[in-house]
Amino acid sequence: MAQQKNILLQDFDTLHRTPPFSQIKSEDYIPAVKQGIKEAYANIEAIKNNPDAPTFENTIEAMEHVSDTLYRVLYIFYSLLSADGGDDYHTLVGEIGPLTADLSSDIMLDDKLFERVKTVYDARETRDYEAVEMTLLEDTYDGFVRSGALLGKAEKKRLKEISAESATLSPRFSQNVVKCSGAFELKITDKNDLEGLPETAIENAAHEAKERGYDNAWLFTLDAPSFIPFLTFADNRDLREKIWRAYTARALEGEFDNRPIISRTLELRQESAKLLGFDTYADYVLEDRMVKKVETVTEFLDTLYETYRPAAEKDLKELQDFAQAQGDLDKLKPWDVGYYSEKLKEKTFEFSEEELRPYFPLTKVLDGTFAHFQKLFKLDFVENKDIETWHKDVVAYEVRDKDTHDLFGVIYTDFYVRKGKRSGAWKGSLRTHGSFRGEALPSLVTVCCNFAKPTDTKPSLLSHSDVLTIFHEMGHALHDLLGRTKYKSTSGTNVLWDFVELPSQLQENWLYESETLNMVSSHFETGSKLPSALIEKLRKSKNFMSGWGGLRYLSHAYMDMAFHTAKTPPKADEIVAFEKQATDKCRLFEDYGGCSATAFGHIFAGGYAAGYYSYKWAAVLDADTFELFQEKGLYDRNTALHYRREILEKGGSEAPEVLYHNFRGRDADPKAVLRREGLLKKAS
Repeated sequence: MAQQKNILLQDFDTLHRTPPFSQIKSEDYIPAVKQGIKEAYANIEAIKNNPDAPTFENTIEAMEHVSDTLYRVLYIFYSLLSADGGDDYHTLVGEIGPLTADLSSDIMLDDKLFERVKTVYDARETRDYEAVEMTLLEDTYDGFVRSGALLGKAEKKRLKEISAESATLSPRFSQNVVKCSGAFELKITDKNDLEGLPETAIENAAHEAKERGYDNAWLFTLDAPSFIPFLTFADNRDLREKIWRAYTARALEGEFDNRPIISRTLELRQESAKLLGFDTYADYVLEDRMVKKVETVTEFLDTLYETYRPAAEKDLKELQDFAQAQGDLDKLKPWDVGYYSEKLKEKTFEFSEEELRPYFPLTKVLDGTFAHFQKLFKLDFVENKDIETWHKDVVAYEVRDKDTHDLFGVIYTDFYVRKGKRSGAWKGSLRTHGSFRGEALPSLVTVCCNFAKPTDTKPSLLSHSDVLTIFHEMGHALHDLLGRTKYKSTSGTNVLWDFVELPSQLQENWLYESETLNMVSSHFETGSKLPSALIEKLRKSKNFMSGWGGLRYLSHAYMDMAFHTAKTPPKADEIVAFEKQATDKCRLFEDYGGCSATAFGHIFAGGYAAGYYSYKWAAVLDADTFELFQEKGLYDRNTALHYRREILEKGGSEAPEVLYHNFRGRDADPKAVLRREGLLKKAS
């Protein structure tokens, strides 16, 4: 019997060459990765042994396609690892990571290849390059230098070892958080313990208990759709404390302890930075960001701190006074903040966000989301059931230009929580826009969330925060889909890290505007739109406790910078104390235990190392951008298409500050974000 061919190495005989997920087996990955690596090495040999003199075309452009086969396999693997990964995927990642790290190191540390790149780079002034070509050339050269191409033989060898070990640590960190979270269950059998919880949260907890085989019980977990409502609404303070302590102690000890991984990760990052001539890992990272240096980040965060700290103290004082006035609390504690802030918001604005939930059934929200982007960017979203997905909950949509019907790509939506799925929400890529084996192919992107599933009596009903999440991730997705640059490595979200959140965060602004809210809302029973009175209350409550929220964000940003500016990284048993010291200036409560770092996937498993500041950096850009839409009109066609052409379509083809200046006609106003948060008065 002939051996079946590895589907991952074939040209997919499917619509738009989309992955045939049902034909992919876990045992296909390692052989496919190894074959992809083999092809990449062969392609590199062909480039560096080319008898012709080095040129942009035969060296720089040629390198764009060196790893086409490998990247196709890896995009699929890592997408499914996050969205649907079982134990076999978590086992495979430990093997795949080092294999690909070795390839990357071998390419970037190849003297002969770098010599060709350097020859082209050194002669860059002798040719009239397009902006995107110059960007690709400079990025390629800088990539080699930042990977150690100028180091000696011994240093290169050590850098390669560091890269290989580092590749195993991030997935282990993520797995520990997922497994630790999955091991926690708050099982309730006394109905009195459900007092205060919204009906939707209770129904979801009953559904979760039933799914896990518990009769006559309600089950709460550390997944956001379960954990957040419990902390916000449950009257039982002891149980709020229990679930808060579990959440803040994720991966802190025992079998899934992430402290040794954090310590080792920081050691390797600092060692690599020193080898490359930088004082700290943050110095290394920020050289390749809009901010360029640590001092700029520190000044930026400190400026925000001057506003956020007093505002947060004021927020907490009001909350403490309110809680004490209720007569059932003498001292506010961390597990009380969500609960009493919700009650204070209800009293202040005569409004609870739970009032919005019946108006946000997922199907209507998604229809409205598509309508919003159609109106803004002239796009059509059409479900295509002929496109295979990896799970029955996933739906594939073709995205086309409304006028020309040209295909931009496919969005796979995966919205429901399930066991083994990574927590949170994200935009993933199954394929970036560009050519593969000589064929031009559209982008394939994923939008993944963790919303509660429909129950027997109700559809999946979203909070306003959930709707914000969809708009955020769709902003990322369209950045990828609308990318139209000449090269894959400069397309879509392939931009500097502190610019990448602009397209996503910008979209959230529309969800406080009546016109957009009417698109995404429809009461799941009556079909009525969100009442104007509720919209007005939502708008008024938008900046409720914004000082508190801003200070919490700064706590994580300062922690990130402290970890990555430490010349002597903390040992495993020093992680908790190090975090406390780094975040002390943001502390408003005494210490109640726990540790944020052990579950801080953004910086230890998500690419945001020395980069968490970028959320607020991008917030300045998106607030400044939205002020233009407010001035010209929320759906002003000229403004929207100008933004699409200058920001979304151009990806990373030029420096982000150039792209932004071309779009806005000036640099961003740093005060725009504080104006939006109600912490700075708008100019009259």
